Amino acid sequence: MTQTLGDVYELPQEHKEFRDTIRQIVRERVAPRAAEIDAKAEYPWDIRKLFAEQDILGLPFDTEYGGTGTGTLMLQIAVEEIAKACASSALILMIQELGTLPIQLFGSPELKERYLPRCATGEWSPAFCLSEPEAGSDPASMRTNAVRDGDEWVINGTKNWITNAGIADFYVVFAITDRESRRLSAFVVEKDAPGLSIGKLEHKLGIKGSPTGSPVFEDVRVPAANMVGAEGKGLSVALGTLERTRLGAAAQAVGISQGATDYANQYAKERVAFGEPINELQGIQFKLADMETRTAAARELLYKACAMADRPERPADLGKWTSMAKLFASDTAMAVTIEAIQVLGGYGYVTEYPVERMMRDAKITQIYEGTNEIQRVVIARAMR
Repeated sequence: MTQTLGDVYELPQEHKEFRDTIRQIVRERVAPRAAEIDAKAEYPWDIRKLFAEQDILGLPFDTEYGGTGTGTLMLQIAVEEIAKACASSALILMIQELGTLPIQLFGSPELKERYLPRCATGEWSPAFCLSEPEAGSDPASMRTNAVRDGDEWVINGTKNWITNAGIADFYVVFAITDRESRRLSAFVVEKDAPGLSIGKLEHKLGIKGSPTGSPVFEDVRVPAANMVGAEGKGLSVALGTLERTRLGAAAQAVGISQGATDYANQYAKERVAFGEPINELQGIQFKLADMETRTAAARELLYKACAMADRPERPADLGKWTSMAKLFASDTAMAVTIEAIQVLGGYGYVTEYPVERMMRDAKITQIYEGTNEIQRVVIARAMR
């Protein structure tokens, strides 16, 4: 079939239909829960069950493992739709990709068969353990180590800032396996492994419905078969994963931006000042116009990068595009939510209205999945 230029910018019909279904689910079931999830800072098991029943948690996976096989673009459209209403709930889907993509990209057939189908159904949820108290943006300085002992590896160390801590059924853990050359390897550690404990959970500015904590590994033994990828190649596993999963942070940011813009726009239609709706005031009109424009630009960059990630052969400049999408979308989310609060005035500053929560949730998108400073380094290096 000949593709016209217009087709390039048109979502496939099946994507639109799935998006509309997700949009309805979010409007009817997720949005009414969003404020409570934030206020109580509780993991929304009911929302996860809902996503599992609706095949939403199957989005990151190929059909051979029970997933939808619909690719990166459809996955991130779903993240965006959920994040419009509740960024914490969007993270349930994001972590399904982040915690399993190392296995999808680098794992043995046995690891794929063991873990991916259970995640595709939503029965299991994973976690991705890279960051440490002294090693955030610089993973090579991590202290967690793994030592070979016969057919097993023995892991010792502490991780930090780990999404799904205490919730996950298994953890993909990165550890130093060659002290002299500081080489990392990755391992799958199941939640009931002796010696694995969950330290304190963090009290956070936003994304309060998703637990973030510090798994501790004390002489945790895992079979050698649980290594993900080749020994000493853990950094490649981590970077290869993050190159793709930072699109989830970008999609979450776009969703937050659109949710805040839509709410502020509707409020401006109804709020009267000086005898007319405030959307008749040019100062408010310009804010709303900039919010909508920046969000649309972020979405285009996101979809472009997603489409590149979906190509059969990895484009050489994929990393640059995913970094640009994450950088621009997250900066946009922060700017847009601040303006949304300004449009609402005093009402924007109180918890009865959602835009203050959206601003608190937006901030982390500039930090996790690689800080925006790191994204700028990636982009600049790709330009050399």
